[in-house]
Amino acid sequence: MFKKFFSPESIALIGASREPHKLGYRILENLILGGFKGNLYPVNPKANEVLDLPCYKNVSSLPKTPDLAVIVVPAKLALDAVEECGKQGTKAAVIITAGFKESNAEGKEREEKLYTISQKYGIRIIGPNCLGITDTYQNLNASFAPYMPHKGPIAFISQSGAIISAVLDWAKNEKLGFSRIISLGNMVDVSESEVIEDCASDPHTKVILLYMEGVKDGRDFISRVSKVARKKPIIALKAGMTAAGSRAVSSHTGSLAGMSQAYQAAFKKSGVLQVETMEELFDISMLFACQPILQGNRIAIVTNAGGPSVLATDMIEKEGLVAAELLKKTEKNLAAGLPPAANIHNPVDVLGDASEKEYGFAVETVAQDPGVDGIIAILTPQVVTPVNETAREIGKAAKQKGKTVMASFMGGASLMQAYDLLREEKIPNYPFPERGIRAFRAMVDFSNLSTAEKPSSKAFPVKKALAQAAIEKVEKSGRNILTDFEAREVFEAYGFRAPRRTLAKSAEEAIAAAESIYYPVVAKIASPDILHKTEAGGVQVGISNASEMKKAFEKIVSSAKAYKKNAIIEGVEVQEMVTGIQETIIGVKKDPQFGHLLMFGLGGIFVELLGDVTFRIVPIGAKEAEGMLNDIKGAKLLQGYRKTPAADTEALTEAILRVSQLCMDFPSIEELDLNPLIVKKRGKGLVMVDARIILAEK
Repeated sequence: MFKKFFSPESIALIGASREPHKLGYRILENLILGGFKGNLYPVNPKANEVLDLPCYKNVSSLPKTPDLAVIVVPAKLALDAVEECGKQGTKAAVIITAGFKESNAEGKEREEKLYTISQKYGIRIIGPNCLGITDTYQNLNASFAPYMPHKGPIAFISQSGAIISAVLDWAKNEKLGFSRIISLGNMVDVSESEVIEDCASDPHTKVILLYMEGVKDGRDFISRVSKVARKKPIIALKAGMTAAGSRAVSSHTGSLAGMSQAYQAAFKKSGVLQVETMEELFDISMLFACQPILQGNRIAIVTNAGGPSVLATDMIEKEGLVAAELLKKTEKNLAAGLPPAANIHNPVDVLGDASEKEYGFAVETVAQDPGVDGIIAILTPQVVTPVNETAREIGKAAKQKGKTVMASFMGGASLMQAYDLLREEKIPNYPFPERGIRAFRAMVDFSNLSTAEKPSSKAFPVKKALAQAAIEKVEKSGRNILTDFEAREVFEAYGFRAPRRTLAKSAEEAIAAAESIYYPVVAKIASPDILHKTEAGGVQVGISNASEMKKAFEKIVSSAKAYKKNAIIEGVEVQEMVTGIQETIIGVKKDPQFGHLLMFGLGGIFVELLGDVTFRIVPIGAKEAEGMLNDIKGAKLLQGYRKTPAADTEALTEAILRVSQLCMDFPSIEELDLNPLIVKKRGKGLVMVDARIILAEK
């Protein structure tokens, strides 16, 4: 289907203009100067000729049905233009025109009508409100971008046309090449995930870059992108990750930005490499575009300066990579070919007066070491440094051995020609070694991506009917918040163990309950209107006798009434006091784009104090659940820290999977959490102490 977009045999430009300052002129000029080999049909009822091409009054008067229509007429006329294209059988259109949902309510209504027309005629649309599309290998520049980029292996997909213009200007100076550049605009029809999928099948594209402000369909994004992200690297910069940024996105393109945690989880699930800056986006892309994929994380440094190599070594450790340990044979060969004062261990220091041959010899020798996966060649321009010749020698050495090699020629004015020579040799250069090391880290992350784990079809045996009855009872009552008792009924039906508990409606009942459970006990307010019991003074722990129980009951009830006067008080829950290795939390928040967002972390008060949590998109498989345990900074506390025994991580993994299953079975769950969920030592399981479930409002 996308062949009509990126390799059309004929293009109609609807809104062609004879005035050089108008987009209808510049787009046609770009198509001509870009070398498009097919038929070009300018359409303008007021012109007979534009840029020496015959101009047509309308689409129906064209000599043949165009494969692609590029529409640049005012928004009010764009709908008629699409309708006319649809009647003539055109199946692909790029709508440059603005004035749709990004503008106002009228524009939003206009965009809805545009979608209806596209569905009626089966015409696929990129845009509206976009810069256009470019495919350098098809000599296609159907855009009003300032330049036709050089040919190269990078596809750049953006929801911002202004970002594309700036990138093209920068890339021209950097001599960076692209296979495709695609401006998505408002995505009335064609989505970012469809375009990613098509770029992944393009033989000229090695790496896909994505600037995004929102996704059209979160579930579709994960489904499509996860199938291709492990074959070709996809690097994404998501804008609007802060609250202020999200508001800016909404006003800019009409996109609805989801929770930042949801996007991070979605990228992780689909295999997308996420970056935080434009600089990082292109730093990483250059390495993927020019060099073979790293086969491991062992990095060697070849340098002519000590200070930068120390910085690089520090960064290797910070990024979770490994400073390669060279074989004795490698060090012996280096010693034979370098001056006596040179350092033959990693980092290999060839000294400030090294010749280009010595530098090339060092890189080639290190590249032969089977314990080295990647090499960063650092150079600072000193008085006797042959920078241009060294650049050539590094390129030769890298080609011979097939290892992943980058350069960090640090400086500026004296290195301009060397930078060009490194580009010719396909060696990415980074002005500071730290930036290069981060690119190595991204490549390791990509090479470590396994085949997307399919969520296990094996379901845990649960009592779904009991959970369903509890949920339906709440819904029929007109509520959407389950009481603690009701929530625990649902979780118990899904295999969670709760402390022994009794609901007491009086102090006397509370004392009797405590004596049947055995002291010490915990007492908690039971109210559907009070979610955060501790804040309401609704929790008392360590109650050890009848006198303390009576006082606790009275204090809890009075505190709850003071906290929320109109709250329904069902009584006080008396429960067994639970101890274990660690308090944890499993929570869920339903994201409007991606569905249930599953959270795991340290629980109790620490979830708010430390925020040491990690997220995944439901459904998840066993590897993802295990990954959640390892993601948090407090992972060591679960594995056994100092004299603390190891926690039952197998039970925690299973608990996460059971919550995932619960959310799949009941899509109406809007939020839930188990906090604290107390995990005991290995082999002893876990106990839910507090449970909360909120359903979607009817």
